[in-house]
Amino acid sequence: MPGSGGEKKKTVSPHDSGEDSEDDESEILEESPCGRWQKRRVKVEQRDVPGIDVAYLAMDTEEGREVVWNEVQFSARRDYKAQEEKIKVVFDNLIQLDHPNIVKFYKYWADTKSEKPRVIFITEYMSSGSLKQFLKKVKKDMHYIQEKSWKRWTTQILSALSYLHSCEIPIVHGNLTTDTIFIQHNGLIKIGCVAPDAINNHVKTFREEQKNMHYLAPEYSANQEKVTIGVDIYAFGICALEMAVVDIQGNGDSKKKCISRDAVLQAVEGLKDDYQKDFIRKCLSDQTKRPTARELLLHKVLFEVHSLKLLAAHCIVNTESIAAEFESEVKELTNDQNGERVIASISHSDGRKGVQWKLSQVPALELEKFLEDVENGVYPLTAFALPRPQPTKKNRPQSPETAESVKSETPEPSDVESRHIQEMNCNVKPGQDDLYQLEIHLRMDDKMRRELSCEISKDDKPQDLADELVGFGFINQSDRDQISWMIEERLKSFHGGQFPNSGSAIRAT
Repeated sequence: MPGSGGEKKKTVSPHDSGEDSEDDESEILEESPCGRWQKRRVKVEQRDVPGIDVAYLAMDTEEGREVVWNEVQFSARRDYKAQEEKIKVVFDNLIQLDHPNIVKFYKYWADTKSEKPRVIFITEYMSSGSLKQFLKKVKKDMHYIQEKSWKRWTTQILSALSYLHSCEIPIVHGNLTTDTIFIQHNGLIKIGCVAPDAINNHVKTFREEQKNMHYLAPEYSANQEKVTIGVDIYAFGICALEMAVVDIQGNGDSKKKCISRDAVLQAVEGLKDDYQKDFIRKCLSDQTKRPTARELLLHKVLFEVHSLKLLAAHCIVNTESIAAEFESEVKELTNDQNGERVIASISHSDGRKGVQWKLSQVPALELEKFLEDVENGVYPLTAFALPRPQPTKKNRPQSPETAESVKSETPEPSDVESRHIQEMNCNVKPGQDDLYQLEIHLRMDDKMRRELSCEISKDDKPQDLADELVGFGFINQSDRDQISWMIEERLKSFHGGQFPNSGSAIRAT
């Protein structure tokens, strides 16, 4: 999503200036109105992303992870007012997106105090490099991308585009290049830096010199007011071509080389694989003949009948009960030191000799790695209907927030927790002055973990403590009763009494 990743830009090296430089980098420049997001001094390089004025590294104080604090400044207040409703609709939809190959968009709000309003939004930080950086390394080493890797990467990108384009109101990325595609060490691809057209036309940096013009579809440059999903398919075709040939020969200075249409077509003709050549030609064809992302996923160069192993892996990671059962099976298998245990067999009723597979033939670690890759989105299923996002259906707080750029005196209401609890645990420890330390450990349905703690007295009532957890957005309303029961059982076990309310606040640690 916008400003999703890149390189940290530091004006002073910590190795040269010691602790003072480290302190400067960790200095909090600004906070979100709710206090959860803290903007730091370190800038994140956004490369050639139109629309984003500046991006900083930030800290998510609730989850304890690094994120990106993006800022878009409008040239005048009237420009923001004219686009306010459209921005709200677009950004609300972006927040609801949930796909393993799309950089996560967490939050946004507006700062309208000054004459030049800002829209600030928080996105996932991608510490890994861009696809362009990876291709440069491949070119430097005089290597090429293997066909297997090319297919895996293009499939993941198309899976993300198909997801965006199938929204109730289709979301056009509008800025797809090898600069805005990120590759992780395990081969997982994520696309980010979506620059919604609602803001592009009114931010001060958008009219400056634009690079990567060869990614723009002909109809996009001719009439920007009518942007369709076809511009993403064209840009994807250029990315797929660059991955296939590593580098498209251009004209002029290498730093600002201009890649012409003829150079692109010449690179396509140079491809040896006829299926690959046809695939990219379709992406770069006339707007009326350009296929959708879904249709491209079923092209001969990409489509394959999925193995039983891959289908079973998707079934395991997408079904909680099966995943839990499989996890216990793997633990049991790893206890077999000799690997002689039979885990699968085929027998024939006509007397033919059967076949057996032993544990030693299927190492547990390989299975765990494969399942992890499937869960992360490295191996999407393309022969079946892909998930269709319905962002308006999810439960979320009102947005955007309108606040000053510093933390407000009265914090905004906490988010409503839409996730559900899969696992929970509770501990009570002795405290000071007749108080007790209550610790709650939760595992949510998206596999994120949350740890909560507070001081309570013997007068605290479990039901009211659970109500506070709901009120502060730490748990879903439907999980309140089971949390209340768990706290009550633990307190009874620890103290053996009743616990009326005293209003102790629960905080995240």
